[in-house]
Amino acid sequence: METRQELPSKPDPKQNQSLIKLLFLFISTNLLSILLFSNFNPKLFLFQANIPLLLELEATQSNLSFNQAQIKLLQVNLKTTISLLNSHLNKPQKSEPKENNAFTWLESLKGELRLAVGPHKLPLGYTPNLRTDTWQPPIGSMCQLLSADLARYMTYEVGGECPSDAELAQKLMLRGCEPLPRRRCRSKSPARYIDPTPLPESLWQTPPDTSVVWDDYTCKNYSCLVHRAEKPGSYDCKDCFNLHGREKTRWLRDDGGINFSIDQVLKLISPGTVRIGLDIGGGTGTFAARMREHNINIVTTTMNFNGPFNSFIASRGLVPVHLTVGHRLPFFESTLDLVHSMHVISNWIPGLVLEFLLYDVYRVLRPGGLFWLDRFFCVGPQMNETYVPIINKIGFNRLRWHEGRKMDRGERMNEWYLSAVLQKPIN
Repeated sequence: METRQELPSKPDPKQNQSLIKLLFLFISTNLLSILLFSNFNPKLFLFQANIPLLLELEATQSNLSFNQAQIKLLQVNLKTTISLLNSHLNKPQKSEPKENNAFTWLESLKGELRLAVGPHKLPLGYTPNLRTDTWQPPIGSMCQLLSADLARYMTYEVGGECPSDAELAQKLMLRGCEPLPRRRCRSKSPARYIDPTPLPESLWQTPPDTSVVWDDYTCKNYSCLVHRAEKPGSYDCKDCFNLHGREKTRWLRDDGGINFSIDQVLKLISPGTVRIGLDIGGGTGTFAARMREHNINIVTTTMNFNGPFNSFIASRGLVPVHLTVGHRLPFFESTLDLVHSMHVISNWIPGLVLEFLLYDVYRVLRPGGLFWLDRFFCVGPQMNETYVPIINKIGFNRLRWHEGRKMDRGERMNEWYLSAVLQKPIN
């Protein structure tokens, strides 16, 4: 009998769909169990999955901000260029106009000057204290207008001895290129230098000539400077290198007028609360020497106008700072007990600049600190029309105030002095 083999039946589509659904439910259930027991965080999963995208977005935003800043800079530079071009076309120029564009100026720098001006990338990248990844050396904005002198100042042998160009450096400072860039050379030392005289003898002793490099000065020794007052000619602080002349008697006598004594001024404040201070334009440091005798430490700012004023102060055992009156005072706010200035703060300073300076004095004084304005000079109606309103505006309290005529050139000159002790309010 012949046996017939049965062919397999066709699969049932409904049965296949059921199996697929069952398999899908099995996989889904197991996957959900794994996720639940593994502390799965959907938000974290999505965040981690998109980290590359987020980083790319942040970089794009940073580039966009940078490009926007560059566009603004280009717009400013374009306006400056158009202004300079119009000025050049409308007004004959005897020489090529100087560059006012800081970006163009930086691009043109070479050698040591280019290295000094920077900018420089910080080795460790972004620094929170600086809030940047770039170091920008503080070079005065006027330096770009004095590029020829500045380039000469920055021309030297790297690692060698610096040129004798203190006069050039001071010229740059006085014209607004301040602070100057640092240099990679060694400053010249005086020949046959000897150790200084110990305190307190050094306060009233003329230093040895070997404490100074005399290259930039007309006088080549201290004897010449001491006797300069006996010779014709106009010099800054003409007789103040003579410590046994008028310098020896300054601030010792109080005449009730424009001449205040240190003892009387110190009585205006609680004993012992004046400890540290500043003398603006202090010449050869005699005010600091007198205060040192009262155990008060005074920093003296001074310039070297054809004389080694800074070296002289240092030889006396005091602290000099080579600083112009246009420079922001290098002290944190509310830190000094006393600020003094004799002659230097006067009517030769433009009114607005004087106002900035007096507010800066107010800034560095502590509450209750004293500002001793010593022999402020002005002419005629300037006193009440210009300077008294400026001083009153600052907000000091008056402790002493005396106006007096300056009579050495005659009454017709109508010259005046103002001496005042002003106090920063405590509240």
